[in-house]
Parts: sequence; C-alpha cells; structure tokens
Amino acid sequence: MFTLNPQSSTPLVLQIVAGFRTAIEAGSLRPGSKAPSIRQFAHAHNVSVFTVVDAYDRLVAQGFFASRPHSGFFVKQRPTSVTELPGHGPNFSFDSMWYLRRIFENRALRMKPGCGWLPGDWLFQDGVRRSLRSLAAEDVDLGGYGEPKGYPPLRQLVRDLLAEQEISVTAEQVLLTHGSSQAMDLVARRLVRPGDAVLVDDPGYPNLLFSLRFLGARLIGVPRTPAGYDLVALERLVVEHQPKVFFTQPRLQSPTGSVAQLAHLHRVMQLADKHDFLVVENDIYADLDPEPRPSLASLDQLNRVIYISSFSKTISPNIRVGYLAANPDLLEDLAQLKMISGLTSSEFSERLAHGALIDGRWRKYIKGLRERLAKAHEAAASGLLKIGFEIFSEPKAGIFLWARHPDMPNAAELAYKAAEQDILLGPGHLFSPDLQPSSWIRFNVAFCDDPAVFSFLERQRSA
Repeated sequence: MFTLNPQSSTPLVLQIVAGFRTAIEAGSLRPGSKAPSIRQFAHAHNVSVFTVVDAYDRLVAQGFFASRPHSGFFVKQRPTSVTELPGHGPNFSFDSMWYLRRIFENRALRMKPGCGWLPGDWLFQDGVRRSLRSLAAEDVDLGGYGEPKGYPPLRQLVRDLLAEQEISVTAEQVLLTHGSSQAMDLVARRLVRPGDAVLVDDPGYPNLLFSLRFLGARLIGVPRTPAGYDLVALERLVVEHQPKVFFTQPRLQSPTGSVAQLAHLHRVMQLADKHDFLVVENDIYADLDPEPRPSLASLDQLNRVIYISSFSKTISPNIRVGYLAANPDLLEDLAQLKMISGLTSSEFSERLAHGALIDGRWRKYIKGLRERLAKAHEAAASGLLKIGFEIFSEPKAGIFLWARHPDMPNAAELAYKAAEQDILLGPGHLFSPDLQPSSWIRFNVAFCDDPAVFSFLERQRSA
C-alpha cells in the first residue's frame, strides 16, 4: 500500500495519515473499502499500536475514515474538494492526541473553555501551602517507597469520606493512585482483554476511551440523556453484546454534565446482576455536587461496583492523588498491578493531600467552590442561550455544559477556527466512542468568563 521511513524527519503518525490520504485521493482505496486493523497495520509496518491509533484518529477527524462499531475502519465517501474538509488546516488537527497534547504539553492557547480543570485561583491553594509548610517542618523519611496501597492515614480518611456517602469499606479496600486516570487504567488492564465488549458512556471520557481502544476492547456506547441513560438502549446493548464491564460516570458527567436519576442507577445494577458484568463508577466530581445523592457504589456496596474518585480536581491537578475502592479480592489484584507498573504512588503527594483535607477550612472551601460554580453555570448557560445554543442539561453544578448550535454543524471545524483565535474548544467527536463527527461542544463554565469566547461564537453564527 505504502511504505514508512523511520529515518525521516516527518513523524510516523503524519506519514501514515499522508499515505492513506494519497491512496484515497488517487482512487487506489475506494469509498467503503476496509482499512487494515490497527494491530495488523502496526505489525506489518513495525510501528507501535499507539502510533496507528493516533493516525487513524486523525483520519477519522479529517473525514477520510469512518469508524464502525465492532467492524473497524472504512474509507469514507469524500467531498469533491479536499480544502473543504472540516478541521483540515496547516497548524491544527482535532484528533484526540492533538487535544491531549495541546492541553497537557504546552497550554499555549490563552482561553481554555474546552479544558477539564479549574482555574488556579479556584483551587484550595491556601490549604496546600499550609500542608506544605507543615510537611517541611516534619521529619519525613524520603528514603523509602512508602506503602504499596498508599499513605495509611489518607486511606483511613477516604474510608471515612466514603462512609459519609453510605459506602461501607475498610481502609484495606482503598488503593491510592496517581489520580483517577491511573485508577481507571489499572482497572481496565485488569478486566479487559482484546475483543471484550465494554460498555461506555456515549459521549464519554476521551482518556478512558483511548485507553480502552489501545487495549483492543470493543467499545459499546450507551447513549446519555439529561436524566442519565437511555435505558431501552442500555438493556438492548447488554442483551446483544453481553459486556464484561460498564465504565460510567453517573454524577456530573463529562462532557454532558448530566446526573443519573436514582431509578436509572437501580436499573444499571439490576442489569449487572442479571447479565453478570462489573461496573466501574467514575465519581471524580462528587465533591462538586451540592446534593447528597446515592451512587452505584452505595447501592451495591462494592459487590459488582469498583468506585473511583480523585482529589486532583479540587486540591490541585498537579497533586496527582486519586483512589479506587473495590471488593477485597479484586483490590489485592489491582494493588499488585500497581506495584508491577509503578511500584507505589507518591507518599509525599499523598501526605500533602492529606494535610489539605484535614485543614479546618476544607469544608468551607468546598461550599464556596460549589456556590462559585453555580454562578458560573448560570452565566455560561445564559451566554450560550443568548446566541442560540441548545444546552443538553443544566445541572447548575460541576464543571461542564454540553451544547450545540444549529448554524454550527461541525464542531471540529469550529474548534480549528477557535484555535486560530487563541481559544481551546472541546469538539464533540473527541468524546465519541466511535469518533463520529459531532455538532456538540464541551464548555468548562469556569473558563467561560472571557467575553472574547462569546464574541467569537457570535461571529461564527453570523458568518
């Protein structure tokens, strides 16, 4: 088909993209023909699976490939002019890897309504500083690796915090991790094998979706609704695919902001019991929720549910401290996998987080943060509605709004134009299990206070 040159100054990802584009434009790859599977291509060309996933993501985002659930990637019918391709330009490509690198490597764009964290001055900075001063005054042993499961006092505190949510665990059922991302990665690597059917939220969390694709999972998207899940679709998908596990975020979900109703949580657990699959509950925004809601873990008491959360969203993204809680046997397996992949987590970071959490001002800070987010939700929703956006759900809590505009059908194209104006948006296809084009956009309400963001969107509406 085409050859790659590892010695070239052009990255392999771009060589793969260019090779397929040339073959498609020359007609040697016809619309509807199936592309080699990710693993087949990686093996045939002696490149990493990760590189091929990145390239295929780009080809989907640029409109050359279509991803079909359970079938693979196929050549897409092309417009007559390549220059009309959404998201096609000299400097930016809105695939998932571009998005991650733009956020986590250079943070060059000045306005970031598409990012996934809180502004620095919204975080518990004073508590972190006090904890850091306290740590500096202690005689902390920096010579060892610490406890494999994590700093015991913090695990005990997590046990107590979960008890407040009516989740009964012992400290031995808590595993501290480098943020929630490591927790989800450990669980995915423990539970998922190539070809396994895995349920995920649709739309869902890009990092998780990318990780599961890398593991070779068959991603089965469960449609989200403002009330939680499309229960009819969920039951049909469970019966049809007999999944091994369901990764989901019931509360203040990213990207939609939706919250699953209690009846929906009960139905998920009924289906899990009947069809014998596990549920991984990502509850990283629990601290941002002003309402005391039940969780899947509180209904199940960690029989089938693995519960994941984090302190990174509220204390600091730079303090990578998350945790998971699970039944004892599974927890021990996950602890061993943590040791194999990275020995232990950072006791210093865990001590720092522990000091902030036991600070007498922590609960007052959380209360104030929730109030600040509620006001930001109101302002962001008002601004979007004023210029004609449709909003998926208005939780008035958490970080995100999921919105679209009838005159802006391709969010990838809009995000490309925004990047030229120093604005980072979160185009909807990044959150799709099948990487399908989308008109939806994720907005972080804490970063929607710059009038330039709405001025840009207003200009696109009238363009």
